[in-house]
Amino acid sequence: MKLWQSTSFITWLLAPFSLLFWLVSQIRLFLFRKKILKSYRSPIPVLVVGNISVGGNGKTPVVVWLVEQLQQRGVKVGVVSRGYGAKTKQFPQLVTKQSSAEMVGDEPMLIVQRTGVPLAISPNRQQSIELLLSQFELDLIITDDGLQHYALQRDIEWVVVDGERRFGNGFVLPAGGLRELPSRLKQVQVVICNGGTPQVDEHLMQLEPKVAVNLHSGESVPISDFIGKHCIAMAGIGHPPRFFTMLEKLGIHLVRTQGFADHQDFNAQQLLALTDGQQPLLMTEKDAVKCQAFAQENWWYVPVSAKFSEKSTACLLEPIFKFLGKEYERKTSQ
Repeated sequence: MKLWQSTSFITWLLAPFSLLFWLVSQIRLFLFRKKILKSYRSPIPVLVVGNISVGGNGKTPVVVWLVEQLQQRGVKVGVVSRGYGAKTKQFPQLVTKQSSAEMVGDEPMLIVQRTGVPLAISPNRQQSIELLLSQFELDLIITDDGLQHYALQRDIEWVVVDGERRFGNGFVLPAGGLRELPSRLKQVQVVICNGGTPQVDEHLMQLEPKVAVNLHSGESVPISDFIGKHCIAMAGIGHPPRFFTMLEKLGIHLVRTQGFADHQDFNAQQLLALTDGQQPLLMTEKDAVKCQAFAQENWWYVPVSAKFSEKSTACLLEPIFKFLGKEYERKTSQ
C-alpha cells in the first residue's frame, strides 16, 4: 500500500493502534520465550523463510531456489505452508501436482509444480510437519513464511527484504506495513535483499526471467520473443508494479497493466475483459496456476528464478549443511 511508504496525517492517526499491535506481539513473544505458551519442536531441523513486512517481498522464489539447491545436493527436504487463500477445510493436506490451486493456495501449488517437493498445508504447522514425516523420510523442513509463527520452534531463520521499498515508513501495522521492527533482523541468520542495493551483510537476490510459457499449449519460448511487442500484463501478487517494471525493462511494451489483490481468485470473464484477443496477456506464474482451466491461446506466464552470486550461494548453503552434519558440494551453475 502506498500509504505505508510515507508518513502522513493518517499514519499518525493510526499510530496508537500500531503501538497496541507492537505491545501485543511483544507480550506474545515473551510468553513463548518463557514457555508459558507452548511451542512445538520438530524432530528434524526447521528453516523459516519469512519477512517482517506484509507480502510482496519475493519469498516464494527464495523457497523454490533453496529447495532446488538442496535437492541437487542430495538433501531430503520438505516444505510446510499455511496455505493462505486455500478454500479447503481439510487440514493438514498434502499438495501434489494434481491438486487444485483454488483449494490448496497458489503459492504451495507453484512450489510443488516447480520442484516436486513434498509439501503440506495447514494453519497449524505442527500438523503439517507430522503429516510429512509420517509419509516421507526427510532431513530438513522449510516453512514458507511463518517468521512470526512462534508456536513452531526453528533452527535457522531467513528474512527476505524488498530492496526497493525496504521498510516503508517504519511503522508496524496498521499505520505501516511491518509485522515486526527492523531490529528483528539482528536475530536472524540470513537477510536476503530482493533487488535494489543490499545493506552490509545482506545477500543480493535478482529475479531472472528467461522464458514465457503458454498457458493453453504449454509451449515455452524465450522471453526475448516479446521484446518490442505490444502486450497486456496482469499480476495478483503482493506488489504488482515489480512484475510490470521487470517486463518493461526487458523492452516489452505494455499497453495496459492491471494489478489485483494478492492471492485473488480469477474467472474467465474477468481476464477476457483485459484484452481484445489480439494482444498477448502476460501474467505471473503464481497467477497462472489459477487460470489454467480457462486459459486462452495468447495467455502466457513468465516464471522467474532467484539468482545469487557464487559467493552468496556458498554463504547461504554451507551453514545449512554444517548444521545437518553433511558435506557441502559446490555447483558450477547457481
